[in-house]
Amino acid sequence: MSDFSYQNLTPDLILDAIESIGIYPESGLLPLNSYENRVYQFRSDDAKRYVAKFYRPNRWLNAQIKEEHAFSFELANAEVPVVSPLERDGESLFEYQGYRFALFPSVGGRQFEMDNLEQLEVLGRYIGRLHSVAKQYDFKHRPNVDTQSYLDQASKDILASDCLPHSLELAFSTVLEQVVTKTKEKFRVNDTIRLHGDCHAGNILWSQEQLMIVDLDDCRQGPAIQDLWMMLSGDRQNQALQLDTLLGGYEEFSELDLGQLQLIEPLRAMRMVHYMGWLAKRWEDPAFPRNFSWFATDKYWEQQILALKEQLAALDEPALSIYP
Repeated sequence: MSDFSYQNLTPDLILDAIESIGIYPESGLLPLNSYENRVYQFRSDDAKRYVAKFYRPNRWLNAQIKEEHAFSFELANAEVPVVSPLERDGESLFEYQGYRFALFPSVGGRQFEMDNLEQLEVLGRYIGRLHSVAKQYDFKHRPNVDTQSYLDQASKDILASDCLPHSLELAFSTVLEQVVTKTKEKFRVNDTIRLHGDCHAGNILWSQEQLMIVDLDDCRQGPAIQDLWMMLSGDRQNQALQLDTLLGGYEEFSELDLGQLQLIEPLRAMRMVHYMGWLAKRWEDPAFPRNFSWFATDKYWEQQILALKEQLAALDEPALSIYP
């Protein structure tokens, strides 16, 4: 089965898969905004709402998915507000006709406000609590936040893509190579922990007046700052204030090596390249041309050349410091 093979994942198959573990949908299936996996919300005959997540074939090994689930259970047991999958007879990963899936309680809520300092401080506390649990031991099966996957492999996927216009290939590949080289020079990591891995505003909700952290699908081993830097936005002064606020809450529960602040711009560069590589790698999935059509336009690649040039300059700037 190819890594984008969802064509056999019909509504009937989805319903049969859910019923195979003793949950009986009463409503229709509502597709949720997910491209890496296929995710559906429904109401069951017990009047509860659930989310069914069907994992992309061939992306993760079973051991990696189970380790993600185990991490979420560990966090929930420590009263860190994360959304964990449901278990049936001690199992949380299920398989039906070749598709692996998990069920989660449906959690609604309002969007996290990145420019709200009170919310940032609360988030800092929760990430600090998450990391205090995460530091207890390392992942055995999950991948690392590293330059090989985020830069080298992603670059290969981008340059092999038919979406990159031939007329812009030289300009793009030149600045990409410069960013990759500079980022590798700057990305020096001495200490890693288990991470959420993709801790951005879209994965944080306010539900019933409590912050909820969702979607551990990209949990990895890496530097602690990876779970903090994506909350920073605006100019350096604003970012310094946001960082100071986050750390004010974070350090009530966990200590951050401030030397990791120098990793923020390398991590930003890695995310930029990795995102383009992800789109290029998934382009054969019909959902991607349909939802990311701009990826195949000259305008997009012209913008990325400019963005990479700006990021190359940012890599040479002094590391962000705590707000005075």
